[in-house]
Amino acid sequence: MPFEIVRNDITKMAVDAIVNAANETLLGGGGVDGCIHRAAGAKLLEECKTLGGCKVGEAKLTKGYNLPCKFIIHTVGPVYHGGNNGEGKALISCYKSSLELAKAHDIRSLAFPLISAGAFGYPKDKAIRVAIDTITDFLLENDMQVYLVIFDKGSFALSEKLFKDIKEFIDDNYVDTHRDSEAELLRRRQYAQASFSSAPSPAVCLGRAKQKSIEPDFDYMVESTSFSEVELDLKLKEVDESFSQMLLRKIDEKGMKDSQCYKKANIDRKLFSKIRGDIHYKPKKSTALAFAIALELNFTETEELLRKAGFALSHSNKADIIIEYFITKGRYNIFDINEALFAFDQPLLGG
Repeated sequence: MPFEIVRNDITKMAVDAIVNAANETLLGGGGVDGCIHRAAGAKLLEECKTLGGCKVGEAKLTKGYNLPCKFIIHTVGPVYHGGNNGEGKALISCYKSSLELAKAHDIRSLAFPLISAGAFGYPKDKAIRVAIDTITDFLLENDMQVYLVIFDKGSFALSEKLFKDIKEFIDDNYVDTHRDSEAELLRRRQYAQASFSSAPSPAVCLGRAKQKSIEPDFDYMVESTSFSEVELDLKLKEVDESFSQMLLRKIDEKGMKDSQCYKKANIDRKLFSKIRGDIHYKPKKSTALAFAIALELNFTETEELLRKAGFALSHSNKADIIIEYFITKGRYNIFDINEALFAFDQPLLGG
């Protein structure tokens, strides 16, 4: 997927370039800055001494040295002083400057830390919002693989209200569904036992007929067989349209361009080409759901698209419940959804 939130050590990211949350001297410091300088080695400091520092919101490029990346992009984030002193504009500029610098050097994969959210005091929920919005805006017009690297769970914060709302939605649906499932399972077992004991099988019908020297009652058997054939015919009609066919039809119905759809779905262009070119393509569930979100399908339409791929939404799956929460709220920004999925340790949408 073009944009992904991952939990990792940024110095271990095998990408073309990583971003360093530096200070204005570019000579190293604490936090991410210190870790990157230590991992890259002494030659990084020597090159940084030649750059003449860096202003807040701007970015400069060096080699990666001992790191697994080829380049390091150094950007200086704002120190947070309440939020009314241009901090937001400066933080947006950090991400934009870094992305544009990466583009200018033909960097295809880039990993960011959460800039200014450490010692510089930027509130984590606000910092993550700026990062996601700025990166995803850039990706709507550009092709690049971008990661937002979170070192540990404590470095990431979903807005308190959203986290509480989603948690309550999960608790209500997850617990109630398990209760309902147990009751439903018991009901079905009782029904099956009653049906099995009361309805004779075709073999029994035939045996009784032989004992009485009369024609066997095949009406029951024919009726049962005919019902199965009708059911099978209906099921076959349901699968006439494949996942890729339904997807392309929905894109046309929504009046979207292919590129608009796969970018909104956080789907790689090459993967979309495979889906478009193969009528029998079977996507992952995360990919199918990503397209449902990009197309802003309602809950019923989402379930229909999933069935075409051989999947279903389940209230025994927390990720599915979180996605249902956003659909029922009419919130179709896939990056907001992935932010919530990440906060609840669930797999992200895209492909």
